[in-house]
Amino acid sequence: MIELKNINKRFGDKAVIRDLNLTIPDGEILAIVGPSGGGKTTLLRILAGLEVADSGTFLVDGAAFNPADATSHEQVVGVVFQDFQLFPHLSVLDNIILAPQMVLKADKAACLAEAERLAEILGIKDLLQSYPYQLSGGQKQRLAIARAMAMNPRVLAYDEPTSALDPELRQQVENLIVSLKKDGVTQIVVTHDMQFAENIGDQILRVSPVA
Repeated sequence: MIELKNINKRFGDKAVIRDLNLTIPDGEILAIVGPSGGGKTTLLRILAGLEVADSGTFLVDGAAFNPADATSHEQVVGVVFQDFQLFPHLSVLDNIILAPQMVLKADKAACLAEAERLAEILGIKDLLQSYPYQLSGGQKQRLAIARAMAMNPRVLAYDEPTSALDPELRQQVENLIVSLKKDGVTQIVVTHDMQFAENIGDQILRVSPVA
C-alpha cells in the first residue's frame, strides 16, 4: 500500500499542491482528474523523483521512502509520461533493458527475458528490433509502459495516457490498464477525461488549481 501524507509543493509564490493525502491499496487504480494547473503532473514528477516535495511523508507498506533517492535499488513508482521520453537511437528492446541494467545492475540475460515477457503482455513482441520512429503512437505508449514496468515498480503511473488519441486507441489504453490491474499492478492515472477516469478508477481524486 502506498500512502502520501500532507504533501506540499510550491513554485515560487504559487502553491501547486497543498496538504495532499492519498492512500492507494495494492492492486487498485487511482484516477486523478482535473484541469491544467491542478498539480497532477507535478505530483507524478514528485513520485518519479524528478521534483522534490517541500514537505510531507511518503510511505510504502508503512515504511517511509524518498522518491528522490537515486541510490535506492527499488523503484516505488514508475511513470509513463505524455511524451513517452523514449531513446530514439535505441531499439525497442534496448529501450526496455537499459535502465534495469544500468540502475538495478540486473543481469543482461534476466533483463532480456523480462523484456520479452513484457513485450508479449503488451503486444509489441514482434517490434523488439524496431526503433521508436517506426512505431505508431499506440505502440510507443506500450513501449513506454514496458520500459517503466521493467524497473519492477510497486506503482505504475500515467500522465494523460489518452491525450490526443482517437476513440479506438483510447479504448485500447483503457483495456490495457484494466488488464494490468487483473495482473495485480497498482496504478495511478492522471487524466482530464472524467468518463475515462470513471471507467477505470477504483477511486477518483478530483483536483483543481490551489487558490
